Amino acid sequence: MSEIHFLLLLHLLGATIWVGGHILLSVIILPQVWKEKSVEKLFNFESRYEWIGMPALAIMLLTGVRMAYLYNVKITTWFAFKTPIETVISLKLLCLFSLVLFALSAQFYVLPRLKMSIKLLPLMTFHILSVTIISVVMLVLGSFVRYGGITL
Repeated sequence: MSEIHFLLLLHLLGATIWVGGHILLSVIILPQVWKEKSVEKLFNFESRYEWIGMPALAIMLLTGVRMAYLYNVKITTWFAFKTPIETVISLKLLCLFSLVLFALSAQFYVLPRLKMSIKLLPLMTFHILSVTIISVVMLVLGSFVRYGGITL
């Protein structure tokens, strides 16, 4: 098995955990939270999922950077959008930065206040759905590497 194949398998395993967890959160947990008007299920899911979701994200980050280098896309050419593979990697990095912003907002602003007031549930819902959609977009973007990338 080549290095890139091994990294791809780890990357896909991480994506399965990350994207699958967020789809589960969006489709199963979130509607229950809205129906019951109780955020406890949300916090229970978060505490149980975080121990596997965050390492999955870290694995995707590490394997993604290494695979970018194996595809000859160095940090100096990120966001250059000159080749189809650079474009995929740059778009995925932009998505990653937006995920980080949503995560910081959720951790330091929304979640602490949501414990005290369910009035922030619409904002938390926006965060959850946005992260889920962005994660699926990243998955789709990654699939384009198989075809040599994308051109804008």
